Amino acid sequence: MSKTLRLILGDQLNSNHSWFDKADKNNHYLIAEMRQETDYAPHHIQKVLAFFASMRNFAKSLEEAGHQVIYFQLDDKNNPQKLDELIEQVVKEGEFERFEYQLPDEYRLDEQLKNISESLEIESKAYDTEHFLTEREFLKDFFKGKKTYLMESFYREMRKKFDILMDGKEPVDGKWNFDQENRKALKDKRLLRKPKLHPKDLSDIHQMIEKAEVKTIGEVDPKNFSWPTSREESLDVLDHFCKNLLVHFGDYQDALTTWDPYLFHSRLSFAMNSKMLSPLEVVEEVEKYWEGHRNEIDISQVEGFIRQIIGWREYMRGVYWAKMPDFAEMNFFGHDRKLPDWFWTGQTKMKCLSHSITQSLEKSYAHHIQRLMVTGNFALLAGIDPDELDQWYLGIYIDAIEWVEITNTRGMSQFADGGIVGTKPYVSSANYIKKMGNYCEHCAYNHKEKIGDKACPFNSLYWQFYERNREKLEKNPRIGMAYRTLDKLKNKQEILDQAESYLDKLNEL
Repeated sequence: MSKTLRLILGDQLNSNHSWFDKADKNNHYLIAEMRQETDYAPHHIQKVLAFFASMRNFAKSLEEAGHQVIYFQLDDKNNPQKLDELIEQVVKEGEFERFEYQLPDEYRLDEQLKNISESLEIESKAYDTEHFLTEREFLKDFFKGKKTYLMESFYREMRKKFDILMDGKEPVDGKWNFDQENRKALKDKRLLRKPKLHPKDLSDIHQMIEKAEVKTIGEVDPKNFSWPTSREESLDVLDHFCKNLLVHFGDYQDALTTWDPYLFHSRLSFAMNSKMLSPLEVVEEVEKYWEGHRNEIDISQVEGFIRQIIGWREYMRGVYWAKMPDFAEMNFFGHDRKLPDWFWTGQTKMKCLSHSITQSLEKSYAHHIQRLMVTGNFALLAGIDPDELDQWYLGIYIDAIEWVEITNTRGMSQFADGGIVGTKPYVSSANYIKKMGNYCEHCAYNHKEKIGDKACPFNSLYWQFYERNREKLEKNPRIGMAYRTLDKLKNKQEILDQAESYLDKLNEL
């Protein structure tokens, strides 16, 4: 057999990949911490730490299983810090006769590795990551000829294909989707349970990152780093979710509260996006646990969680490969305002935004409604440039990798794709935020007021958004009611003027 160099990227930590079925002295696995990957966006320090720690743990597990690993730390003197130079260097020094890699999940890396493979003077081959439920092109083919991709259709196809929550050809309990039951506000903090943490000291990696002067954002206590950074820890978090959090997940997955950053969310997104866990094993474990505890856990809790993974997660990945690279340039509304400075500090008088952003900076985490209906909602109403928002979401969250970040940002959150992902923009006034939790309590602004110094900015910006985009949105059948209400407002012009005054001083809100 040929002496083969196999590349493993930082988000390809799948110990169950067929590559690792049997140790072979001809196969060498290359894993590297690189400035190329730390520097393309300002990442949260916890995100960089999580990836580096997980990569090191994965390399160690491979070595313990008898595999040969070539590992480059960020501070290694012979680390060229760029993927093309790294592979060329290792191939030459190791006299490798063949190069193999797993298909990247980011378009930029996919293009780069194609170019690298073509430039090498040895045979190259790409393999599937064996992680997702579908191949790259599945969604594109599934919705061939359709302008809008309806997630629900795709989700049902996944349920049937993998026999998840199915009773023969029909859904268990006769219903596909319990979304209407997944929108409760949390009223009783006694229901809350502590997350499963795995505190560990990553001071050595943290010092290395600081010494290298890698530009990062956010905060961290490197001596008590709590995210899972191995498959064993990730499985432990999954077990904790099933036993302690699943019972209330569906009910409160959209809840907004200052009481707890994680609520009943699993904290598994980094483990899955780095491929330490597969989506199918997570879903099957949750379904298996529910089947043994049907008297305690309602199906709406389980379906709500499974929909997030085999519905939205898998669907967003399909949209990414169906629409890239054009998707990254889409700006349906032509928004061009800069992101307010307080997105990097959390220092705004708006309690919902201050809390969500501060939490993101402290934890590198916010759940989907904080991202969609607080930070994303405000950015869309304010007309923020999607490019600016992309960079912010991509950098600040521990689970943000472009394939899942950009489809959620440009698509679902900002409607910059003009309706590929969603059938209407996700915008709301303060009423929704008030209804879903306690963010409006003790806020400098009044959630009921549309006009005046104390009027919540969401209220006037909501109506101004619809007014300025009337030509593009008025004929949308899902939005007609909003325009009828807008045109009946007695103080319409005052509200629009209020919005303009807020837009002129976004940094002061």
